[in-house]
Amino acid sequence: MHLFLAALGFIIALTGSLFGASRVGAHLIESRHPPVGEFATVAGARLHHVYLPAGQEADLPPIVFIHGASGNLRDQMVPIRPLLEGRAEMLFVDRPGHGWSERGPVDNATPAGQAQAIAALMEAYDIEDAIVVGHSFGGAIATAFALGHPEKTRGLVFLSAATHPWPGAGTSWYYEIASMPVIGRLFAETLAWPGGALRMRQASACVFSPNRMNQRYLEDAAIELVLRPAAFRANAIDVAGLYDHVSEMAPRYGEITAPTVIISGDHDTVVYEEIHSRGLARDIPGAELVWVRNMGHKPDWVAPDLVSAAIERVAGREVDLSALAAEVEARVAGDAHGPLDACPVERPPQAAAAS
Repeated sequence: MHLFLAALGFIIALTGSLFGASRVGAHLIESRHPPVGEFATVAGARLHHVYLPAGQEADLPPIVFIHGASGNLRDQMVPIRPLLEGRAEMLFVDRPGHGWSERGPVDNATPAGQAQAIAALMEAYDIEDAIVVGHSFGGAIATAFALGHPEKTRGLVFLSAATHPWPGAGTSWYYEIASMPVIGRLFAETLAWPGGALRMRQASACVFSPNRMNQRYLEDAAIELVLRPAAFRANAIDVAGLYDHVSEMAPRYGEITAPTVIISGDHDTVVYEEIHSRGLARDIPGAELVWVRNMGHKPDWVAPDLVSAAIERVAGREVDLSALAAEVEARVAGDAHGPLDACPVERPPQAAAAS
């Protein structure tokens, strides 16, 4: 009995210590990465966003950017804003529960609900329609947006998107645990910050692999914001529910009529590019697939010039995306960063054969 009580006391003390350390860690993260934009309450949540008006010489329609899992609005804004500022109205938004945005009602835990929240934010700025740019998980929200709000969808640009069912339906173990009702909350409040802080640099390098991660990426994109308990849990719930969402939505992609460009590398270690990007090119009528050899999961940082050109193409300008993709391939041809042995490329056999 004494041994049991001692063990119980140790567990309680350890849990309390981890809880306290995580709270301190979250406070330090927030002090390092304060909000950079404005707040608006839409769809039952206070959303953090950056709105940039068009300049006098604007030549592009409005553009809305949707970031991926574990990210926030800075992830796309830092590399792409300098290339397009003044040329169009631009709206960068922390998805509900991410960055500095509140999660809001339960519907905001779904891609369709997040698409609705983004549509409501557009209305707050009188943006009638826009080119929607979705990276990774943001691709699933972009398709939900196009299907739910076709009148607001001027065009679509997908960057390393996650949009189709994949073999096994699984995700990383920590997403599965953190998304659970009770255990998940305890996990997020105690273990997410210390465990994530230890792995963040290598995990982020794997996201870029085989391309080199920008030395200031973690700081400039404020990636550690995801390690705060509420944000970590929201992110886990998003990812854990993605398979069911895309399984339901993918059969409807043929209904999308907006001009579409899909950018994908052939060495993505995060999503199955053969399933998602090739699937979008197959399913969306008239979609153009830009396939870049030896590029990983981060075209927004590795090839922002190509992303900017894709936006121009969707807007109706004459742009030779094949030539630009060839230039990017030449830049990244010798990349072999990661380290690669820690970032295995796992493709299903049928997809590998198709590619």
